Amino acid sequence: MEINEEYVMKSKKITWIGIGLFTVLMYLMGVFSGVVDAAKELWKFHQDFPHASISILLDINQNEEKVPAYELPPVLRSVAGKPMTSAEQWQNNQQDLLAQFAKHIYGQTPSKQLLVTSRVIESSKQAFNDKALRQQVTLTFQGQSNSLEHKITMLIYRPNNISGPVPAFLGLNFRGNHTITSDPAVLLTQNWVKKDVEHGVLSNQATDANRGQRVRRYPIEMIIDRGYAFVTAYYGDFYPDHINGQPNSIHSLFSDDISKDATNDVNIAKWGAIGAWSWGMSRMLDYLELDESIDASRVVTIGHSRLGKASLWSAAQDQRFAAAISNNSGSVGAALSRRQFGETVKIITTMFPHWFTPEFKNYAEQEDKLPIDQHQLIALLAPRPVYVASGSKDHWADPRGEFLAASAAAPVYQLFGMDTDKLSTMPDVGEAITGPISYHLRDGKHDMLTFDWNHYLNFADCHLVEKSVCQ
Repeated sequence: MEINEEYVMKSKKITWIGIGLFTVLMYLMGVFSGVVDAAKELWKFHQDFPHASISILLDINQNEEKVPAYELPPVLRSVAGKPMTSAEQWQNNQQDLLAQFAKHIYGQTPSKQLLVTSRVIESSKQAFNDKALRQQVTLTFQGQSNSLEHKITMLIYRPNNISGPVPAFLGLNFRGNHTITSDPAVLLTQNWVKKDVEHGVLSNQATDANRGQRVRRYPIEMIIDRGYAFVTAYYGDFYPDHINGQPNSIHSLFSDDISKDATNDVNIAKWGAIGAWSWGMSRMLDYLELDESIDASRVVTIGHSRLGKASLWSAAQDQRFAAAISNNSGSVGAALSRRQFGETVKIITTMFPHWFTPEFKNYAEQEDKLPIDQHQLIALLAPRPVYVASGSKDHWADPRGEFLAASAAAPVYQLFGMDTDKLSTMPDVGEAITGPISYHLRDGKHDMLTFDWNHYLNFADCHLVEKSVCQ
C-alpha cells in the first residue's frame, strides 16, 4: 500500500493541533477551577473577617529568602538593660518581662478575684468502656461589685485503674466539649460558636451534627491508657472568638472596665482574648487543686494554634503549671515576630484585633521596634519543661521561626544547669529533639494528631512521672 506523505503530514499536524487545543482546554479548566476555588476562599474570608481588607492577603511571605535581617532582644539582658548571668537574676527579672508582654501584646491580666462556685453536673465511671471517669463541672463566676454571672463547663476524663491522684493535660478546645469526643453524654455548649454549615452549625449554635468533629485531635483513650487525666473547656465560654465578643466574655464581670488593686490600674478593655483564655486555664487549675483525684502539681497546659499561644501565656504567668505544650502556635505564640514569615503582626492584628491589647497593632511592619520577641516568652517558663511543635507544611505558622525561638530561649535554661545542646540544629521532618526544651517537626499541615500526642505523652512521662524513661 502506497503511503501518501502529504496525508501523513496533515494527519500529524491535525493531531498536534488537537493535543494543543486539548492542553489549552485543560489548562483553562484548571485556571477556571483555581479561580472558582480562590473566589470561594475570598468570599469565606470576607464572611469571617468583614472588618479586614482582602488586600491583607497580599502581604503574606512564605519565602525564606525574603525574611528580613533582624536582631533579637538578648534573652539574657534584663528589661532594665543589664546582663543576667545567674538563675537568680533571671527570676528577679521575670515579673518585669511579663509586664512587657502584657503591655505590648496580650494586655494586663486583672488581679481582681472573682467569686467562683463549682458544681458537678454529670458523672460516670463508664466512659471509654469503663476505662475512665467522666465528669462535667460547671464553674460559675460572679463579680464582687455587680450581680452578673458567667458560667463555663469543664469536661474531665480520669483513668479508673489508678487509685491515687494522677497527672493531667489541661487545654481549651475550639468548637465545644462535645466536638472532641463522640461520647453522647457530653453536653453541648450553649454559648456562641462559629458558623460551620458543613458540620451542622447553621446559626452560631452548637448541634449534635458536629459531635465528635475534632476527635482526631484528642486521642483521649490513649491519654487515659497512659495514666493521665484530660481536662478541657470550650474557649468561647471565656471569650467568644469574634471581634464583638468582649461584652459576652468574662470581661463583663470586671465592673466599670477598670480593675484596681494596690499597685496598678488595669484597663479591662485592653485585655485581649488570648489573655482571657489564659486566665481561664488558670481558673480551671484552681478547681483541680480541690479535686483529690488529680495531682494539680503535675498539670501540663496544651493548646493548638491560637490556643497554643494561650497555653504558653498561661504557663508563663502561672508558675503552678508543671509544663507547657505549644502545638503549631505560630505568630505571637512560639514563632519569632521579627522574621515576618507567614502570619505577621500586620496580618494577625488586622484579622484578629480582639486577641491583643490595642497597642500591639502599632508594631505592624515595625517588628524590630517591639521590645520583646517570642523566644523570651518561651524562656519565661524556665526552669519548667516546654514543648514546641511544628508542622512541616504549616508555613502560615512559620515552623523555622518556632524552632529558632525555642533555640534562642536555651541560654536561660542553661542558667539553671540544663542541657540544651540538641537545639543547635533544626531536626528533619518526622524527627524530635528531647530535653527541657523539646521540639519536633511533624510531616503535614496545621493540625494536632496522634504523632504529636505520642511525643507529648513521652515528654510528660519523662518530666512529670519518671526521669528514667527520658530519651
